[in-house]
Formats: sequence, C-alpha cells, structure tokens
Amino acid sequence: MLDRHAIAARIPHQGTMSLLDTVIEWNPASIHCTAVSHRHADNPLRHAGRLGVAAGIEYAAQAMAVHGGLLAAGNAPPRQGYLASVRQVQFHVPFLDDLPADLQIAAERLSGDATQVLYRFTLSSGDTPVLDGRAAVILDAGALP
Repeated sequence: MLDRHAIAARIPHQGTMSLLDTVIEWNPASIHCTAVSHRHADNPLRHAGRLGVAAGIEYAAQAMAVHGGLLAAGNAPPRQGYLASVRQVQFHVPFLDDLPADLQIAAERLSGDATQVLYRFTLSSGDTPVLDGRAAVILDAGALP
C-alpha cells in the first residue's frame, strides 16, 4: 500500500492537485486507489462551489499516472503524460462532493507500449457507481512518429 507521499513521488501532480490518498493494490495490469479529496472545500477542480462528476476523469488519470510510475524502471522521475482521449464515459451521479464515502478508483491497462497506453477505469463511492470509461494516454508526445 502507498500513501499520499509515495504517490506524490511518482506523479507530476503536487499539493492540492495531487488528488489520491492511497494505492490499495496494484500489479502490472491494474491499480486500485482511494481518495477523500472530493469532499475537500479547497479541491482545485471545484467550480462555483461544486465538484462535478466529470472531475472524476482526473482522479482516474492520476491513478493511471501512479500505475505508470510504479511500472517505471528503477527510481525514474515521473513522466509527463497527456490524456489524449476518453471514450465510452458514463456518468452515474451529477456531483462528487455529494458522496459521503471515499472514492474507489480502479484502472486496468488494456494495451500499450513505451509511448501510449489504453486504460479502462471505474470510480465508485461505497456501493454507488460514479463513472466509468476508457482513456488513451500519450506518455511522451515528443517520441511519437
């Protein structure tokens, strides 16, 4: 299990923009994280005092970034990834800040190589489905042909 400090060492997001609290488990194919920052009044993704469900995509993207960091060789510094697309996203609730339970964020690596990765992701809170979909991540845009 990894805590906030260990997560921050593996992703470029820092301070309040580092949204995840723990990595519960991971393996080369998947990662499962938790977060409580959706309930924080200073969450940087809030707009007009609310945290819309679409912000959950950033939670999933950070889980993918941590997964990539965990898969990196040695103590390589965090790589700057770019969310190239999200597809088949389904929102099951309107807001994240209404959810009293911790967020559960799961991402499964479907395919990829050194420059791009495809993930399936799900977010839930207790027994409540929050959102799910797929995301394509470009790991090093300069290396693409």
